Amino acid sequence: MQTLLLEDDPVLSSEIALFLGSRSVKTDIADDGEKFLELFSAKKYDIFLLDINVPKINGLDICKKIRETNADTPIIIISAYDGIEEKKEAFLRAADDYLVKPFLLEELLLRINSHLRKITPKSDEKEKIVVDDLIIYPEDSKVFRGGEEIVLTVKEFQLLELLARANGRTLSKQYISDEVWKNQFQSTNNAIEVYINFLRKKIDKNFKTKLIHTRPGFGYYLSPL
Repeated sequence: MQTLLLEDDPVLSSEIALFLGSRSVKTDIADDGEKFLELFSAKKYDIFLLDINVPKINGLDICKKIRETNADTPIIIISAYDGIEEKKEAFLRAADDYLVKPFLLEELLLRINSHLRKITPKSDEKEKIVVDDLIIYPEDSKVFRGGEEIVLTVKEFQLLELLARANGRTLSKQYISDEVWKNQFQSTNNAIEVYINFLRKKIDKNFKTKLIHTRPGFGYYLSPL
């Protein structure tokens, strides 16, 4: 996943880049509007993060320029301006979100992932489910994390897809049993635990950020947080 950040505060831009990098989101930084447009023209990005008050070309004008050639890639405004007029202007220029400084980096990541999930695939594109640096292609039953393909069995894939489509909600063992195993045998609970362990070894073991979590007494969920 690749993002382009427009931010002239070097401390904040470094903090954002380091945090997103720890979650396998690569960040290119532009500290003024002209540099941003140079990078924008040279490379494809998954999401744009724009401060408003930056040198040369401000973030709102950059937002407008992006939409002249790119109608789909999400744009999140990150700004210290918290007035309704600035927010109104941002949305009029087709920004997708507005996050007021100061903000928690975890919230920024949640918003990034939320917007990426909302992107509707074009007719000639395959559906993909994105959770942090995990990408699932349901049509092909393929899974990638950190750019590397992970081979899963049929049941492992069905379980992972179910968790991913829950958008961070906790799924009970009974629900998982109904959806994946269709109550085919008595020891479903044990089977779920076994397959969760299989997935953890394949999806999480070699990565710093763990995605598969247990909520004791309730079930399992998939989230980078």
